[in-house]
Amino acid sequence: MGRDKALLPWPPESPAPSLGETFLSAAIRLFAPYVDLVLVVAGKNADELAPIVYARGASLVVNPDAARGQFSSLQVGLHEVLNRGRDAAMITLVDRPPAKPETIQFLIEQFEQATAKSIWAVVPEYQGKHGHPILAGREMIEAFLRAPATANAREIEHAHQDKIAYVPVDDPFVVSNVDTPDQYAALPS
Repeated sequence: MGRDKALLPWPPESPAPSLGETFLSAAIRLFAPYVDLVLVVAGKNADELAPIVYARGASLVVNPDAARGQFSSLQVGLHEVLNRGRDAAMITLVDRPPAKPETIQFLIEQFEQATAKSIWAVVPEYQGKHGHPILAGREMIEAFLRAPATANAREIEHAHQDKIAYVPVDDPFVVSNVDTPDQYAALPS
């Protein structure tokens, strides 16, 4: 991408004046009404992210070995979730625009119903593609944490597919991945 995706303006830059949001600040703002704690896992970019994180009432967790990759950051964040006495987590990536608030509410409702049926996680699905945020209960969190550092989240999810509810949503942002300037420019506002 050539720059820190967490700091990309959201919505994408347009002729209209920017509201001063970034992918990161928009995600914090989205999740804050639905959770009692927002954790942001950072690596070497912690100093750049800290002002945004703290200004919006979230907490910053630093991955001491971010060079190990994205899965190590997931594990660092999930350790912190458990250390703070929580048994569930809403997990998302920084390279995606925020989902719609009604999507979050719907996923929470689905998660509450699913956990009563021994389901470990709820994953949104848009047009057959799995996306984010993932709502993970204690069992799924522990599965992620037991995995070797060389694993990835997709492998762990696939190993426990029978314990995951894939929930169709009408929200393309749950599957919008932004890795290139062209993908970013193509996002609807």
